Amino acid sequence: MNDVALVNADGKSEPVNLTNSGYSDSRPKWVMKGNAMIWFSDREGMRSHGSWGATRDVYAMFFNEKSWDKFRLSKEEYELLKLKEKKEDKKEKKDKKDEEYDELRVKVEVAEPVQIDILNIEDRKARLTINSSAIADAILTSDGEKLYYLSKFEDGYDLWVNSLKDKETKLLLKLKGGGGSMQLDKKEENLFLFSGGKIIKIKTKDSKPVKKEVQFKAEFNLNKAVERSYMFEHVWREVKEKFYRPDLGGVDWDYYKKDYKKFLPFITNNYDFAEMLSEMLGELNGSHTGSGYRHKDEHGDKTASLGVFIDWSFDGPGVKIAEIIEKSPLQKDGSKIKAGNIIEKIDDQQIKTNTDFFRLLNHKAGKQTLLSVYDPESGKKWVETVKPISLGQKGQLLYKRWVKNRMVETDSLSNGEIGYVHIRSMNSESFRKFYSELLGRNYGKKAIIVDTRFNGGGWLHDDLVTILSGKKYVDFYPRGVHFGYDPMNKWIKPSVVLISESNYSDAHGFPYAYKTLGIGKLVGMPVPGTMTAVWWETLQDRTLYFGIPQVGTKDLNGNYLENRQLEPDVRQRQDYEIVIKGRDQQLEKAVEVLLQNSDK
Repeated sequence: MNDVALVNADGKSEPVNLTNSGYSDSRPKWVMKGNAMIWFSDREGMRSHGSWGATRDVYAMFFNEKSWDKFRLSKEEYELLKLKEKKEDKKEKKDKKDEEYDELRVKVEVAEPVQIDILNIEDRKARLTINSSAIADAILTSDGEKLYYLSKFEDGYDLWVNSLKDKETKLLLKLKGGGGSMQLDKKEENLFLFSGGKIIKIKTKDSKPVKKEVQFKAEFNLNKAVERSYMFEHVWREVKEKFYRPDLGGVDWDYYKKDYKKFLPFITNNYDFAEMLSEMLGELNGSHTGSGYRHKDEHGDKTASLGVFIDWSFDGPGVKIAEIIEKSPLQKDGSKIKAGNIIEKIDDQQIKTNTDFFRLLNHKAGKQTLLSVYDPESGKKWVETVKPISLGQKGQLLYKRWVKNRMVETDSLSNGEIGYVHIRSMNSESFRKFYSELLGRNYGKKAIIVDTRFNGGGWLHDDLVTILSGKKYVDFYPRGVHFGYDPMNKWIKPSVVLISESNYSDAHGFPYAYKTLGIGKLVGMPVPGTMTAVWWETLQDRTLYFGIPQVGTKDLNGNYLENRQLEPDVRQRQDYEIVIKGRDQQLEKAVEVLLQNSDK
């Protein structure tokens, strides 16, 4: 976890850990003329279920008792103090008028030295926000009276203000933006927000502030070749300093810089540039490397889908439906369309024999689309209006179909004794689904199959091995009836983990940890060693990005897991001739292994 430290500028003393917390503390800022700092912390925040972040608060820490005592004054006490300071300031100005001085001399403001008292500093801190949230940025006024912060509760980030002396928090301005950073002007009368490539000015003194975009015009001539040359150098240097192995695995990185740099004069577009970077990064023989180009064409083709499987053996005009995918747009209430029907027209456009009908669905996602349908069994024809879905939405339906079929197959093979759950990714959303199904729908099962095939990774391995390694230590009996046991939130029964060649990153890390801790058996095919933590960086040309495996992991013998293949306890391949018939050999083997163990 992150902490905030104070470092002496002369570099002669050790950093002082100011937050000393097991929580995540980050993004500190000097405030109140250096007498305090604010920072973000998730210690009070609503935590994600699977090691993936939390909502945050803004905290303040005061470096001396004087600033701390001043901050804690009540509104009335603070007003009296300001009145006293105002009188003293007037007297000081009057005394200066009586002194002789050179009017031409330039007056230089000298900042008062800040006294930093480390002793008991952990007691001089305060939470400045009244509730945790997703916070993009925050600013505390120099007098410590108001905290402005960008917080996301609804549709995007909005500007909030907490008047600390009045103990009042309110929404100052609806921005519906994507976060950003803020800065107050010298008199703290205007707040400038930089977000989405725009500068927005907000008058803080107005009772109903309005945002005003700061208009500017700036032109420059960009030499793309020179920029690509700089980015090439940047990528090369970043890898040299951040790759998880200091020796870069024995790769002569200086040599490859020279070898690939010679291509730069001949590259004229970002497609080729990203490809060249990927080739160079590939010389490291590491996972999580490579570069990519994010191309976005607002006017490009976007083919929609009807959410069906097509009978490609049908030889005639129109499209014959072999299967309607569950939750397809064709399954709306009142629809008469079923498998075996033939779609003859889309928006009155005839579908001829052996012609590409997909063009008729271009840009139709979410739009009312007319289907002319024919049922060869009854001989009836009719027209229905549907809203096609995007190919991404179709992919979601196909995934759910695949998981449901695995569940049904597991239940059938085990006579209902074994449960099944698939972990799609190593993220919070997947963990919540896994937790819900493991301890919900599958709670009464005798064993569980945890399927990690096709999982691309994330960071969830410890959460998963923790929940699967439960050991019962007590039973609950209200009035003599068995009610349950502890731990309630862990799985205490047998399990196996399904793995395959498609597992990547933390989907290598989880089965490795599962096997190392001896929780159960791994079933499937070997997993390539790819358990590293990656730094994906977007370059200054934001259409380009690249990756560096920055954190390596070693086993208990000191061997890197990267490039070390993880072997299953029970090897089972998927044969093409069998898979295409709908059988899942690896799932069958997992059920077999669990049933054998339950018989012992």
